[in-house]
Amino acid sequence: MQEGSSEQEFNSIRASIAMLNSNLDQQNQRKISVLNELQNLQEKIRKEGAESKVKKFVSLLENLKLLERQESEIRCDFDEKRSSLEAEVSDLEEKIAAGSDSKMLSRGLDGSLNESLQKLNSAKRELAAKLRAIVSIKRQLDDAPSQSELIQYECRLSELNAHIQEKLQQTRKFYATYNALLEIKELMLKETSLLNSINSQFQEAIASTTGRMKLLESMQGIVKGSQQKLGKVQLGLQEEQKVCDALKERYTAAMAEQRRCYSLLKAFQEECARNEKLQSQTSA
Repeated sequence: MQEGSSEQEFNSIRASIAMLNSNLDQQNQRKISVLNELQNLQEKIRKEGAESKVKKFVSLLENLKLLERQESEIRCDFDEKRSSLEAEVSDLEEKIAAGSDSKMLSRGLDGSLNESLQKLNSAKRELAAKLRAIVSIKRQLDDAPSQSELIQYECRLSELNAHIQEKLQQTRKFYATYNALLEIKELMLKETSLLNSINSQFQEAIASTTGRMKLLESMQGIVKGSQQKLGKVQLGLQEEQKVCDALKERYTAAMAEQRRCYSLLKAFQEECARNEKLQSQTSA
């Protein structure tokens, strides 16, 4: 009965070793798939010129290399443990074949089995930790946007930029209109107050020579201020006219460039049709 139980325990140890070997093979396959995905992502990065993602992938590669080094260390440790377990198994088989004392054999077997189980459990925990690290790196790689997603982001950003520019132009136009109307209001209020002042003081000022002189001087000052204000407005109008002329020139150049592009596109389409026709004739 004891020999049968010993053989069962040996079989369980061998099954554990086989399971660890299968886990290592699965980890190697996952590592190879992760490396292939990293190579594909690096090629996409080089094609798309996404420099912002390169640093992230470099850090992921460094983590993967660190995991590979740790995995090699675990592999070496596991090989040593497996060789020691195989040596112990072979030793126990020799003892069983030699017919050694069953009590001593069972004691040694229990101790070796406990130690072997502890080693197997520690190896399983280390392998599980490495697998979790590889899965987390794979998730980080999956979080990186693909080429189609980047194109969609670029289209949405361009649309948002055009919408923002349109709103900005409308806001500037409204502010300019408001400022112009506010300036007109201020000028009309000044004109109204000036007319009211002249109307209230005209009879008193015209009654005496001194009053007439003061009235004349004040009117000259008013005319001078109005001329200065008119000069500033004219300067602003000239500047706005220059800007308008520059925009018209740019618009004319853009229209000419558009017509040229249309003519080139039409010529290109004609050449493409001609090329297809020649290819069809050649194939026929």
